[in-house]
Amino acid sequence: MPRAQANGLELEYDTFGDPAAPPIVLVMGLGAQMITWEEGFCELLASRGFHVVRFDNRDAGLSTWFDELGAPDLAGIVAGTAPAPYLLSDLADDTVGLFDALGFAKAHVVGASMGGMVAQQLAIDHPDRLLSLTSIMSTTGDRSVGQVSPAALATLTGSVPETREEQIELSVANYRVTGSPGYPATDEYLRRKATRNYDRGRHPAGMQRQAAAVVASGDRTERLHSVRLPTVVLHGDSDVMIDVSGGKATAAAIPDSELVIVPGMGHDLPEPLWPEIVAAIVRATARA
Repeated sequence: MPRAQANGLELEYDTFGDPAAPPIVLVMGLGAQMITWEEGFCELLASRGFHVVRFDNRDAGLSTWFDELGAPDLAGIVAGTAPAPYLLSDLADDTVGLFDALGFAKAHVVGASMGGMVAQQLAIDHPDRLLSLTSIMSTTGDRSVGQVSPAALATLTGSVPETREEQIELSVANYRVTGSPGYPATDEYLRRKATRNYDRGRHPAGMQRQAAAVVASGDRTERLHSVRLPTVVLHGDSDVMIDVSGGKATAAAIPDSELVIVPGMGHDLPEPLWPEIVAAIVRATARA
């Protein structure tokens, strides 16, 4: 896959569809690689008349890692006594750097989970570069909404097994906790997904620094009131990683946004829901 020089680092990316079509840039979540936007999903979106771009955020997958910054002091960051290695605004700047590298004056942006937070930050920091905003299974940074359940939190904070096989099996078990109860995946599918992620570029240390960026970036609610972009906010009613209240708060904060609550959807993008998710994205782009 190609790599772009963006904001002083390298971002691994991939594209689908006609390069002359309007661009849509997909931003993935905490510790997640761009392949979490599955090829079939990207192809479906491209079939609606878009040039689709997915990429690895900094500290994830095959983009630049920041291991020289070390492990963040998460407790200190929560308490406000320690700095984060970087902020969500830096990830937003990375995305704009990718726009520049690919020659996009403006683009539609779709973010999932932490990627939704980055997309929101883009809308705040770089509104002139966005055509529309879609925020999926995300939240505003207000700690009173979008809370993680204890079971889901354990998937983020548990100890990491030593062997490849043990780590893959743990990922499968974690997917079971956070996935969509209304659209359960097979063990074969989850194991294939976990194996591909592990072998391609799993990077727990980078996920910790991304988590620090989420915590240190604070509440975006007031700044989201100023967003004047066509916006769709999509959230599952069964999300245990970011409670549906986070999606509701996001939609309430962004003027004239559309809120879509999906029954049975958890913190993933199950294939049976791809047509509904793509339709929501297209509605945002149609308003641009």
